[in-house]
Amino acid sequence: MQEPRFVQSLFGSIARRYDLANHLLSGGLDFFWRRRAAQIVRSWTPERILDLATGSGDVALTLRRACPEAQIVGADFSLPMLREALRKGSGPVVAADGLALPFAEGSFDAVTVAFGLRNMASWPGALREIRRVLRPGGRLLILDFSVPPPPLRWIYRPYLHRVLPWLAGLLTGERGAYEYLGKSIENFPAGEAMCRLLASAGFNEPATEQLSGGIVSLYTGTCAGAGAGRNPP
Repeated sequence: MQEPRFVQSLFGSIARRYDLANHLLSGGLDFFWRRRAAQIVRSWTPERILDLATGSGDVALTLRRACPEAQIVGADFSLPMLREALRKGSGPVVAADGLALPFAEGSFDAVTVAFGLRNMASWPGALREIRRVLRPGGRLLILDFSVPPPPLRWIYRPYLHRVLPWLAGLLTGERGAYEYLGKSIENFPAGEAMCRLLASAGFNEPATEQLSGGIVSLYTGTCAGAGAGRNPP
């Protein structure tokens, strides 16, 4: 769980080169991760989707292609990132904090959060707020980095903490942002720990799927019932 102003400043500083860095540093795997997430969301046939922490809009654009009949709204608290999303044609977008969303209870059939929950000030608080804006029976999908099991872990950790910040520093001029990335991934709950967090926040049938050997994980859950008003973080 992170300090909001620090995260806001961090993403503002890398917004213009965020997509380039993602594509290069992931070896293009980020396209596959987003397509898999969109494939799952499409199977839910939602009419209204909130892409929370939409960032530069890549997930929202992928969802638009996968779910052409759905209304997709992007929300993020980084204005520079939202400007990048709008520049690419991702819209509508809303400037909003994930812990205090400007939407009524039960507004959405599905919520996606890709590489964003990890950066929020309170993971339980954000999940409760997501549950509030989902209709009863609505679905949540979380896509985020995780630390893979051995033997890949032995290669991945040196890359994450040493090689990646150095390469990202060359690409973006902001090495510190990617040093933060490694620390945040290590601290983020994964696997069964994330499923327990989802269950405690009121999501039924929490499930996980590992991608790319566990470098990234997908989590899904179903809203257990109507939101009960905004809960404190």
